Amino acid sequence: MAFDPSKYTVAKARPLPVILLLDRSGSMAGEKISTLNVAVNQMIESFKSAGQGEAEINLAVISFGGDVLYDIPLQPVAELSDCRLQANGGTPMGAALSMAKDLLEDKERIPSKGYRPAVVLVSDGAPTDEWEKPMDDFVEGGRSSKCQRFAMAIGTSQDDPVLNRFMHGMEQFVYLASDATKIRDFFQFVTMSVSQRSRSQNPNALPPPGSKSQNITDLARGFGIDL
Repeated sequence: MAFDPSKYTVAKARPLPVILLLDRSGSMAGEKISTLNVAVNQMIESFKSAGQGEAEINLAVISFGGDVLYDIPLQPVAELSDCRLQANGGTPMGAALSMAKDLLEDKERIPSKGYRPAVVLVSDGAPTDEWEKPMDDFVEGGRSSKCQRFAMAIGTSQDDPVLNRFMHGMEQFVYLASDATKIRDFFQFVTMSVSQRSRSQNPNALPPPGSKSQNITDLARGFGIDL
């Protein structure tokens, strides 16, 4: 009996969305925005070289500084080029959260067959717009509430009330970058965490809320990240 290749199909990897919410306000000017750009581009290259398991990593960048921009529309990392942000203006974090919420709830852009998204929020100061309702909407309801979330405070405090509200119910704490050099460590940690999920047998699995696994603590310490 002749071999018929049409009878055999290769399972297509399901998308694992990663959405970066990045502060590019005026206070990020200089070394901070420069290091942030380097860290994001290293993340993109690392995702490209990580290979593909059960999941295909898709990435989007939403930045906020004066206004809110959808800098990189959600797409497979293999199709991405460099991300270059410039610092200016205030910190409209609430508007950025609303934009990310709209993206996450859109089943055409993020189909239900995909894996649980990861959302990364990075900021060095307090929002300058109305942020409490957008934050509550993001964290407490709909598909956005089920995302894996990461947050980093640059030069402020792990006790930042805004970023801690974003991390409500998550295993990880807010990461503190005491100076710009720690930004790259944080992005390496997020890259490794997401890459491990993408290659696992169940990319939807997350650590249970309220726990803090030793392997994550040790990994963060290895990168010099304060927990």
